[in-house]
Amino acid sequence: MILVTGAAGKTGLAVIRKLKENGDPVRGLIHQETYRDTVQAAGADEILLGDLLNPEDIKRAMEGIRAVYHIPPNVHPREVEIGEIAISTALEKGVEHFVYHSVLHPQIEAMPHHWLKLRVEERLIASGLSFTILQPTAYMQNITSQLQRIKERGIYQVPYPPETNLCLVDLLDVAQVAAIALADTTHDGAVYQLVGTGLTSQNEVAALISKLLGQEIRADQISLDDWKEQVAKTGLGSYQISALVKMFLHYQAHGFSGSPRMLSWLLGRQPISLEECLQREIMRLKLV
Repeated sequence: MILVTGAAGKTGLAVIRKLKENGDPVRGLIHQETYRDTVQAAGADEILLGDLLNPEDIKRAMEGIRAVYHIPPNVHPREVEIGEIAISTALEKGVEHFVYHSVLHPQIEAMPHHWLKLRVEERLIASGLSFTILQPTAYMQNITSQLQRIKERGIYQVPYPPETNLCLVDLLDVAQVAAIALADTTHDGAVYQLVGTGLTSQNEVAALISKLLGQEIRADQISLDDWKEQVAKTGLGSYQISALVKMFLHYQAHGFSGSPRMLSWLLGRQPISLEECLQREIMRLKLV
């Protein structure tokens, strides 16, 4: 059986669906009972409620587990401690393979939540566990989740200049690689960048959405002060807000680049393009 931590998030759900397509038994670890039905609908055979910072919960979650796909909470100030608990418990329970969901370029200290992932990678490499580290770039789903609002407003809003260049990846491709890494022991010791596109500006994203929706969409920068005010109302914590602002500033100054060649090799095909992802979601949402 495979344990997926962070099972209720968009990454966890996508990985569970792909594993179930492959016929793998899955146990999902969730932090809130309200997510149980969603994770069950994704295909989890077992669902446990637990806290990633509680060693006893993690011991219970890893009982009888062959492999772990460890997804830490998004932008968490205690990610290193969470990682240490997961790694030490995997060793104690005899887990055969540990796949860590990291991030592209964790070595960039200017982005604190990236830097913490590097510290977890360091501990995993030194642990003696059989491991694979996946480093995805920003998800295309960060864009597609806004499509309804983009269509209504005619604006694709981002917290950095529209000229900012980023590389992207479709979450479905990430989930497929996760399933590959969990099934194939030849990926032991590997660290893989998961990048689906070359550098793409936010103006180019808006132009592509315009083409697919058949209406004019323009990219527009929201000020960081306005962005912080908006997200604070959603309950996002001060650490998360501060870390994300630093990420946006890094994007603005340097962009965020990577190569799709590794992902192409892992998939045995070209990664899903941004146009394909947008078209799929526009059709699913019936926006045209």
